[in-house]
Amino acid sequence: MRTSLKKIQIVFFSILFCTSAESQSHTDLIRYVNPFIGTAEGKTGRATMDNAYTNPGAVCPWGMMSVSPFNIYDTENVEMKRPSPYIYGNDYIAGFTHLNMSGTGCNEMGTFCLMPTTGSFNPSHTDTSPYSKETASPGYYSVMLDKYNIKVELTTTPRIAISRYTFPKGTSNIILNMGLGLSPQKGAMIKRISSTEIEGFKMLGGICGMSSIHIVYFYAKLSKEPAKCGIWLDGRFFEKYQREVAGNDVGACFTFDTEQEETVCVKLGTSFVSTENARLNVEQEMPGFDFDGTCQKAKEAWNKELSRIIVEGGTEDDKVKFYTAMYHTLIHPNIFNDVNGEYQMFESTGVGKIDGVDRYTIFSLWDTYRNVHPFLSLVFPQQQSAMVKSLLGMYKESGFLPRWDLAGMETTAMVGDPALPVIVDSWFRGVRDFDIELAYEAMKHNATTPEKDNYMRPGMEAWLKYGYIPEDVGKLGLRGVWGSVSTAMEYCIADWNLAQLAKSLGKEEDYRQFYNRSMLYKNSYDASTGFMRPKNLDGQWFVPFDPYDKRHQEGFTEGNTWNYTYMVPHDIKGLMKLLGGPRNFVSKLDECFKKGFFDITNEPDLAYPYLYNYVKGEEWKTQKQVRKIVNEDFLNAINGLPGNDDCGTMSTWLMFAMMGFYPACPGDMEYQLTSPVFDRVTIYLDPAYYSGGKFVIEAANAGTEKWAIDKMELNGKPHKTYRINHQQIVNGGLLKYKLK
Repeated sequence: MRTSLKKIQIVFFSILFCTSAESQSHTDLIRYVNPFIGTAEGKTGRATMDNAYTNPGAVCPWGMMSVSPFNIYDTENVEMKRPSPYIYGNDYIAGFTHLNMSGTGCNEMGTFCLMPTTGSFNPSHTDTSPYSKETASPGYYSVMLDKYNIKVELTTTPRIAISRYTFPKGTSNIILNMGLGLSPQKGAMIKRISSTEIEGFKMLGGICGMSSIHIVYFYAKLSKEPAKCGIWLDGRFFEKYQREVAGNDVGACFTFDTEQEETVCVKLGTSFVSTENARLNVEQEMPGFDFDGTCQKAKEAWNKELSRIIVEGGTEDDKVKFYTAMYHTLIHPNIFNDVNGEYQMFESTGVGKIDGVDRYTIFSLWDTYRNVHPFLSLVFPQQQSAMVKSLLGMYKESGFLPRWDLAGMETTAMVGDPALPVIVDSWFRGVRDFDIELAYEAMKHNATTPEKDNYMRPGMEAWLKYGYIPEDVGKLGLRGVWGSVSTAMEYCIADWNLAQLAKSLGKEEDYRQFYNRSMLYKNSYDASTGFMRPKNLDGQWFVPFDPYDKRHQEGFTEGNTWNYTYMVPHDIKGLMKLLGGPRNFVSKLDECFKKGFFDITNEPDLAYPYLYNYVKGEEWKTQKQVRKIVNEDFLNAINGLPGNDDCGTMSTWLMFAMMGFYPACPGDMEYQLTSPVFDRVTIYLDPAYYSGGKFVIEAANAGTEKWAIDKMELNGKPHKTYRINHQQIVNGGLLKYKLK
């Protein structure tokens, strides 16, 4: 195996094929993006929170299509699966998969595996190759397949991938393997339309062990007429057969007589509606085979979006960390509709059609509600508006807002009701061009539909009856709950957001109902231990219970009591009172950090470093902890993300931390302040939503070892609080720090 580098030098886009002559200015920010960050596998070698599971493949901002090297195939363990198609340092590439997700903890998608080879083709096995000369930049990936001496280049439009293969002289092949991929679900169909065209579909589903299933269609076209072509089924090759072939092990092969350094391109489009739409996507987004022009447009698209925020000062590594984080954040959620506006309706076999606004999918809401959507509302409100409308569309189509939507299906992954804080937070931040009455109806429906008819809120009946979800709730004949305490606390946060919206809309009775619910977290607090703790039906605390056991514990989702005891962002004052006052609150928080119970890789902990801001005189600890995490846990390296990126959630935490503010509680418009890493940060505000033009953050002595805030000024006046309101930012202005 090749040696994994401690640090990867970023590959400057100017040395790649799609070089631009423009100067290295503020508009050429992709030079600071290192797509290899987070591609190394953690020490466990398993799908745990130790691994970021990003990939270096090509994708456009919020693009449906992504194409990545697939190097997790093991000839001795064919069924080996990872949440990512690529692990840095693995020895062999088995192809290049399409529709890859970024940073998730369970495997899905990653299908339609293309592989160029030379020599004879054997359909009974998978050809792999060692590789070298990898380069990657936003919208572009290149590698040399050493076994075959083939150069591979990948780029995309929003819905189409185009692969360019530079072959040696001799017999060359392009293989489409429908059996390889990341989805646990088997089954595919393929049909040869002509000597240069194929179409078909692949079954997907089963993410994180869920029972959901769906279909994705494809259409592919080659730039050169092959000398021979055909399809295979279960190791048998059929050259002349031109009807549909279906099975688990199916694919197609195109064989060419190539000259030295001859290039052949393949463009492949997908659709979740039909093969006809997949073809239409290709015809409209890429009528020819212009690889270089497509690559240039991808570069321009990334530069446009990255330039919404300009950072100055700091080290080169700081800039790489920041803009790579922004790059990862702008991958998901992604567009779902085809060029004609059609999309697969949510939890339905029907086909919907957009009305001027893109439909989005891949909503990892349990993760992204905490910071990704507040970030998008601030910096990309137009896209966030479309995402909220997508969520409301899912409600109209299925009867419920989703928890974790994947390509038109509800995976029911994770816990809580995270669509509610996303919608409420967006509304309060000023993203208001959606039907708020429909939104309120949808949220209230999720929150009040009886459990027997409500698959979104397991445990709700017991939660409302007892004020907590009993760990042994199964004795009531109700559905089991993954993490009784975690689930209840997530319901509290969701209902607090709903309460705030109800109050703002003048719905006082609803406000009181949902606010009272949001305070039920207190029933899970065990004063005798000082921790949140699961409780049984009989009202007795669950045993055994050891709060100092760092392993995942009964009653908690992907964590333990330390990960959840402070996860009450909507009522920090109430939590502080439970814990015995400000002094005990801080003392216990100190212990959490000093004894290693804080886990930056676990979403419930993301706001923990900012909680010191709630106690006067302790704010410096927020500054110290945040800077420590930024410097030690996030690196310009293959292992530069501390855990699952979770559709940009870890990356978004880093961006906020480096800019110097953080939305500690979705639905609360107060950002918590900390010391910025950069001398100057300029956030350009969308004039269609915010009138301020731009908001600038300046920090004297930033980028040095000085991380403590001496004083602050907002628009020339002293700013004496360690928080700032969202409205103050979108009104535009200048926040100045002096650090010491």
